[in-house]
Amino acid sequence: MKGQEWYQADDVAEAYEDKRFSRGGQLIDEREKAAVLDAIGPVADRKILEIACGTGRFTAMLADRGADIVGLDISAPMLQQGREKARQVGVDDSLELLRGDAARLPFPDDHFDTVFAMRFFHLADTPAEYLAEMRRVSREQIFFDTFNRFSTRSLYNWALPMGSRLYSSGEVADLLTGAGLELAGVEHDWILPYGFYRKVPNSIASTFRTLDRRLGATGIGDVLASVSYWDARV
Repeated sequence: MKGQEWYQADDVAEAYEDKRFSRGGQLIDEREKAAVLDAIGPVADRKILEIACGTGRFTAMLADRGADIVGLDISAPMLQQGREKARQVGVDDSLELLRGDAARLPFPDDHFDTVFAMRFFHLADTPAEYLAEMRRVSREQIFFDTFNRFSTRSLYNWALPMGSRLYSSGEVADLLTGAGLELAGVEHDWILPYGFYRKVPNSIASTFRTLDRRLGATGIGDVLASVSYWDARV
């Protein structure tokens, strides 16, 4: 797993959200949360597992909406940030955060309604193995995002601390087939890469985001999109 040691550093965990979701990164945070909510639908009383829950952005959000949710991550410092966030939101008694390996999930077959992972598969060295485990413990739905190979993401991928695994649509289709999953829906977004938005103030980023959406709505939008959100069914 790429970045496994890096994400377990205390200073990385403490700075994670400020580095990625301040300034123009606020737009990324909003879009990712909307993607999760749109895919899962009404979450109240749904049994949900989040893989690589990190600082608990999604775990706390879903718990606050009544989900029966478990978050799993391999990094103890990231989980500590998640527990603090849960306390701040007032849902620390409504969720469970566990340290564990996504390649060997500590749950029985068909244990959850939905299993999802955000910002995970770009770090996966063996994505088929992880997806198979997600499929094993889900009885209904798998949701995840990928960074796309033929996009602006590839232009600055070399500058990232541990790089990213980039996917073509064909590769994702093969992964879904191999895991015995059927694609229920997919959304492609973000012509400009995340790194750009994080570098500029939110007011400026909002203007570029409007242009980004307009270009994304054209015929070439899906081709140029740097991020895809995949909704699959068991």
